[in-house]
Amino acid sequence: MMSTREPVDPNELLTVAAVARKLGVSPSTLRTWDRRYGLGPSSHNVGTHRRYSKTDLIRLTSMVRLIVAGVAPKDAALKALKLNVHGSKQAIEKVFRVPENQADLVTLLHRSAMKFNQAQIEKLIRKSIADIGVEATWLEVLSPLLIEVGEVWVRTGNGIEVEHFLSEILKKILRENTGKIDKPRNSRPVLLACVENELHSLALNALAAVLAEARIECIFLGARTPQIALNQVVIKSAPPVIFLWAQSSENVDHAYVKELPTIRPAPKVLLGGPGWKAAKGKLLSRAVITEGLAEAREQILQALAV
Repeated sequence: MMSTREPVDPNELLTVAAVARKLGVSPSTLRTWDRRYGLGPSSHNVGTHRRYSKTDLIRLTSMVRLIVAGVAPKDAALKALKLNVHGSKQAIEKVFRVPENQADLVTLLHRSAMKFNQAQIEKLIRKSIADIGVEATWLEVLSPLLIEVGEVWVRTGNGIEVEHFLSEILKKILRENTGKIDKPRNSRPVLLACVENELHSLALNALAAVLAEARIECIFLGARTPQIALNQVVIKSAPPVIFLWAQSSENVDHAYVKELPTIRPAPKVLLGGPGWKAAKGKLLSRAVITEGLAEAREQILQALAV
């Protein structure tokens, strides 16, 4: 069912379909990025179809990874276009070290979501988690799937109901992977919460499941956590790490960080989500902005010294 990753030949010129397979996105998504952001094929011979070059593929790979990390597509495109693609051989190889391609699985899940086939979706995702783990499933399957669903909505104006349907299924499955942890590696649980007005908690569910996979115990407060509730949990549980999620910049409130209670030992405060981007340079030194699930996990593990 799932295709294996195709090797990348730096001298090869690739079609839209070939690049789509390598990156795990649809050809229509690539055409949208070309039209909207200028991230299209640069090689063109008169009388032939335009082909993607090595430089194009490096930039598109960066674009996909930035979006998966939570960066808005427009900002991800700007960063990808500014990428130094003439750097060292090692740097280029690092960009090309993509995981096994899961494009077939993403396509099958997307079709199942369009048909509202919940049983099929749950079966496929649970199998992926059993095969490659929670973190790899989120990064290689679920994030590209959500990108695809979002692109359809932006492009056609239809499909918001599919996104809601899919999000609830993903939350359900991710919660199955955050139950009781045998012999947790941390003596005190990490605290995970959305800022006070933030409704979108799917990425936070993913982080909780990934931490559970690493045997890190968490207190999960979820969406729209009031400041007073957050502060009470901080005082009573003395978490070593506090992670606060904000999907939208409209929900970012600097006071939410500033008004955290002072406890000893002082917890590490981590911020995640696109909403915090505008807050860079304005926050207290106690807070660190993370980009993406993998970086959040690493920062938490470092803080716990496990």
